[in-house]
Amino acid sequence: MKPYTIQSIRELHQLLELPKPRHPLISLIDFSTIKCYDDEKLEAVTYGFYCIAIKKNFKGKMRYGQRHFDFDDGIMTFYAPNQVIITEIRDDWELEGLWLTVHPDFLQGFSLSKDIRKFGFFSYSVNEALHLSTKEEKTINRLLLDISKESQFSTDTFSHAIIIKQIELLLNYSNRFYHRQFLTRKQANSGLLSDFEDLLEDYFNQNLTETEGIPGVAYLAARLNLSPNYLSDMLRSTTGQSAQQRIQQKLIEKAKEKLSTTELSVSEIAYSLGFEYPQSFHKLFKTKTEMSPLEFRASFN
Repeated sequence: MKPYTIQSIRELHQLLELPKPRHPLISLIDFSTIKCYDDEKLEAVTYGFYCIAIKKNFKGKMRYGQRHFDFDDGIMTFYAPNQVIITEIRDDWELEGLWLTVHPDFLQGFSLSKDIRKFGFFSYSVNEALHLSTKEEKTINRLLLDISKESQFSTDTFSHAIIIKQIELLLNYSNRFYHRQFLTRKQANSGLLSDFEDLLEDYFNQNLTETEGIPGVAYLAARLNLSPNYLSDMLRSTTGQSAQQRIQQKLIEKAKEKLSTTELSVSEIAYSLGFEYPQSFHKLFKTKTEMSPLEFRASFN
């Protein structure tokens, strides 16, 4: 299904039969004032702007949320420009909440234009919604309303800079709440960690590194039906290491096995582990162990 593209915030307002936005690059929409999507062409959409939404009474299905969690007060979703969002089409919703839309052009000239990419939850759109407690929901609603209030003033340097700071504050609070969510579900994440470790172990045991190369984060995340960023953040919250660091740790473990139990040369071991160049293997091994492969092997003699 080809997604329906909504490029501008003004176009979104027209589509939802809302008044023209006060500002062309930023708008806060009250879900209770709009008609829910009931047009089949809107089942799959992409937006040309950032979308940050807090929703209540959401009874439909969207392509995110791999699991259900016990937070019924409100959920937040974060979409970056050009992500495909697939939603169940229904005409009986009574959705409540707030929807902040921010065009990338609004961020130009501020560090947030680049820094916003560091917030991993914009990559969770197909995996992980943020579930809020009542207290957290009140905090988010207040921040969103503050942004809306400031955007009603005539646009000047001061109001623009203030709104940018308010958006940064909103994102930082969201980051805090996501971290809480990771910790709350440590048991569920432990199961996911086990699945990740099993997948990684099977990859090496089947000697896929010799034919397919070193497994990438994107490959492993896809096998687990997760986004790469979410997988890394989950692992970091559970183990203190990112997905890439866990892969490198496994590489070092397998390298140590081969160095201590076989007579393969360092180059042969490097190629068997998926390294294109032995020098890359040598550099990684020494960085992680503070010993060269040959020095490690010699320590067993």
